[in-house]
Amino acid sequence: MDSDAVRDSRTLKVNNLLKDIRIDYGSLSKPVDDFVSSIREATDAIPEDIKVTSELAPSFVGDIGADKVDFNFKRPNGFTVCGSYSIRSMAKPDASVDLLLHLPKECFYEKDYMNHRYHVKRCLYLCVIRKHLLSSSSFEKVEWSTLQNEARKPVLVVYPAKRLDQFPGFSIRIIPSATSLFDVAKLSMSRNNVRSVTADGVPQPTPTYNSSILEDMFLEEYSELLEKTFSEWKELGDALILLKIWARQRSSIYVHDCLNGFLISVILSYLATHGKINKSLNALDIFRVTLDFIATSKLWERGLFFPPQSENCVSKEEKMLFRDLFPVVICDSSALVNLAFRMTSVGFHELQEEASSTLKCMKLRDGGFEEVFTTKIDYPVKYDHCIRLHLKGKTAVSMSGFCLDKECWRIYEQKVHSLLQQGLGDRAKSIRVIWRNTNQDWHVESGLSVLDREPLFIGISISSIEKAFRTVDIGPDAENKIEALRFRKFWGEKSELRRFKDGKIAESTVWETQQWKRHLIMKHMIDYIFKRHLSLSSVEIVQLVDQLDFSLIYGDKDPISISGNLLRVYEVFSKCLRQIEGIPLKVSSVQPLDSALRFTSVFPPEPHPVACEKIDARRLHKLMPSCIPTMEVMIQLEGSGNWPMDDLAIEKTKSAFLLKIAENLQNVEGIPCTATEDNVDVFMGGYAFRLRILHERGLSLVKREIGVDPVRHVSSADKVLFIRSQHASMINGLQGRFPIYAPVARLAKRWVSAHLFSGCLAEEAIELLVAHVFLTPLPLGVPCSRINGLLRFLRLLADYDWMFYPLIVDINNDFGRNDEKEINDNFMSSRKGYEEDRQNISSAMFLAAPYDKASEAWTTTSPSLSEQKRLVAYARSSANVLSKLVLQEHTDSVQWECLFRTPLNNYDAVILLHRDKLPYPRRLMFPSELNKGKHVARGKASTAFNPFMLPGDLKRSPEELKKKLMVDFEPTKCFMSGLKEEFGTLKPWYDHIGGDAIGLTWTKRNSKKRERDEEEVETNPIEMLKAVGEMGKGLVRDIYLLKPPRFL
Repeated sequence: MDSDAVRDSRTLKVNNLLKDIRIDYGSLSKPVDDFVSSIREATDAIPEDIKVTSELAPSFVGDIGADKVDFNFKRPNGFTVCGSYSIRSMAKPDASVDLLLHLPKECFYEKDYMNHRYHVKRCLYLCVIRKHLLSSSSFEKVEWSTLQNEARKPVLVVYPAKRLDQFPGFSIRIIPSATSLFDVAKLSMSRNNVRSVTADGVPQPTPTYNSSILEDMFLEEYSELLEKTFSEWKELGDALILLKIWARQRSSIYVHDCLNGFLISVILSYLATHGKINKSLNALDIFRVTLDFIATSKLWERGLFFPPQSENCVSKEEKMLFRDLFPVVICDSSALVNLAFRMTSVGFHELQEEASSTLKCMKLRDGGFEEVFTTKIDYPVKYDHCIRLHLKGKTAVSMSGFCLDKECWRIYEQKVHSLLQQGLGDRAKSIRVIWRNTNQDWHVESGLSVLDREPLFIGISISSIEKAFRTVDIGPDAENKIEALRFRKFWGEKSELRRFKDGKIAESTVWETQQWKRHLIMKHMIDYIFKRHLSLSSVEIVQLVDQLDFSLIYGDKDPISISGNLLRVYEVFSKCLRQIEGIPLKVSSVQPLDSALRFTSVFPPEPHPVACEKIDARRLHKLMPSCIPTMEVMIQLEGSGNWPMDDLAIEKTKSAFLLKIAENLQNVEGIPCTATEDNVDVFMGGYAFRLRILHERGLSLVKREIGVDPVRHVSSADKVLFIRSQHASMINGLQGRFPIYAPVARLAKRWVSAHLFSGCLAEEAIELLVAHVFLTPLPLGVPCSRINGLLRFLRLLADYDWMFYPLIVDINNDFGRNDEKEINDNFMSSRKGYEEDRQNISSAMFLAAPYDKASEAWTTTSPSLSEQKRLVAYARSSANVLSKLVLQEHTDSVQWECLFRTPLNNYDAVILLHRDKLPYPRRLMFPSELNKGKHVARGKASTAFNPFMLPGDLKRSPEELKKKLMVDFEPTKCFMSGLKEEFGTLKPWYDHIGGDAIGLTWTKRNSKKRERDEEEVETNPIEMLKAVGEMGKGLVRDIYLLKPPRFL
């Protein structure tokens, strides 16, 4: 797609988005006017000179610690509608209108700006308003909220008694304004107005506290400034809406210490005032210019200052004072208050990173519309390492007081961030600490002490896996006494003086752990830091790191831990193959095809004591499996012109070569082999390798040109082998680039199988989907944790538009425009009949890879449309559950296990298998039981098969033991093949990794009634299910009928 077409497409999408998001002010204006009038009437009815005391909110007053707060009530000086509604830039689903309540000067004394008296009186004034609003029938409810999560500045949220169907959730937020209440000179940034804020007895400036009051004093002025800027400039208002949509999708920046709708409008106003945007630009251009300004402008270092309204310019000293006191400065025209006083350096850095990432998205070939505006970037999907600190009742948080210059919760956020930054060092790319301590359930009458109920959230983006998995951190040299002392003080007993290989003697910390547990190093570090410096217990620290590891455990460890041994055995085996003499054509190359040899198998094989050159009786044990899986290995032979031309003859010649290779390995090397008509298996080092030969004509696939049909000259067996080898090679390279890729792929496979989708989504297709998550991460970074990677995989399944777009997995980043055109043409060809008949597509998922631009390898026939719909629904549900588990208070393992427990009542019938007749029963996560539906059949377990060698078998001779070993025995897969062949109206859903349940759904062979009547014989579903049980005799335990077929 050329640049003009991309621009036009994106502009069209943006215009449609704005059309959907904009509020219809014609319909809203009358309800707003009526509602404001109702509020005004209710407040006008409040009697004057009511004595207002701290008894209205004693806990709030006591927690803040203010005195002399009694006053006689006076009615408000008026109300003014402000905010997004006043500048016509509200964006759905937000239906809240801001209403300024002008506080009367008579309720305040001249020095009420000191020691939180203003904040307390402001709160008490709202208590009176709320009490009288609640007594009116015009209002359904009146709730407490806060201004930008600042607990000392509550606001009222009022809901009308008559709901507006067109604007669900419509409310008015009453925000007190304090125009001209105090002398602004008394609130300058260098003054101390909270007497308890001292250092060694010396009063310290209270800039945040002063700004909090000044903000209320200038609210009306800000509103007028914004109305003046945005009036009669439609594109600027649309740009503001786009920026709000963009920011809302990014939880890490649309928060109290970073960005909000007001600050976005202020930044736009600044750009307009300084001529950096003009009326010739459309909304999308203004959006892009704003993001570029946020991401790259050097003006942020000096601070943003609006042109002064009077002749008095802001002095250099005043600007320097603002810069010294605040990390981000946006100063209004009065030069008295920093509008960004709540924004932290961490929050601003996060904002710049998001702006920069968005600009990259806008340069994508498709314009990046979805990445910019519709992709949800919440905490669980953004951060690799998430932590919740449960601090309810921790007096240490508010030991010095709830509100000083800053609130105690903001101070604690900074403390936690500082500790993690010092402890993790270069392991963390960014650390985000957010404590949303005020919520809709809060009542000011409860005071501030209850605001520790919500957990503090920490999100950490890992800089690189290599750094995160590092076992030794080297500190300062022993000679650097001051730094060494600081290091020991921080790390305590974990610090030790060590001599390193280069002769250096330095302080260090060592985090010893097993190789397969190295992803937990940061968890152990953080646990230690919080326990040492914050005196937190293990119960109060919830780290979301290893909660999904249970799904990959076999016995008491992750079988991936012995993959190193598997690779060593494979290397020896590969060398033996290449050194074979005495065959007509030597082995020229050896390539692994099995996922275990690229680290993406959920359960890579463990070495079997019987599958060795010599059996060591000492290694035989009671629970020794009677089955062993095979791993396919592809070999290529030297070139020759003597190969036959007939495909069948070629396959027979391959078999002859394989038999000769096996004979040589067994007779010369002493390596045991078995041969059947179809396969040759080699047993070495406890593993079983199955050999496949790629005929040299298959190599023409590599050299083929675009447009040449590869099937014409290559047998289907060779084509499959070639594609599998290409896939294995690319995935192996990918997991080398991204070390966390393999664990995420294993989790994804485990999830797919656990929900009985093994027959719908090939193992290789799952690997490609996970590869897409890593190769195309924008608008996010590359995943660096298991939970984060799985969540992104689930959201990809759930949110991608599979019906109208191909998924392109460009593993080596070598696709050009011609490749993309070819892929899109192939995709359109696959969807040709969709408009005529929505069921007329062979597969609902089009996966294009460098070796497969027509999506023929893994998704030719599946998932079907119905399979894909079920897959998407399950993925969406699991993604939502996983997100909630990360964010909310779920610590028990049962909640996490739900991600891999599939509801069996979603099927028409269910088959339960005998667990002790599964070939690998220890792979079963959760035994399946069913108490619903009609019990149709019960079968006895077979006595002919046992998954473990019997005690008597262990006494047999080595030759007899080897004969007892069942190679590549998978009864479930055989049972599935029989079901599909014999029962066309039954669709089986199964777990090929280790499940004991099979779901069945009724399907129609043909939708046309006449053909159906001719082709289908009405069968009693119970009899059919009994026949199924008979087919699976010995393996099937129970069969339940949940829903009879509709077409019978």
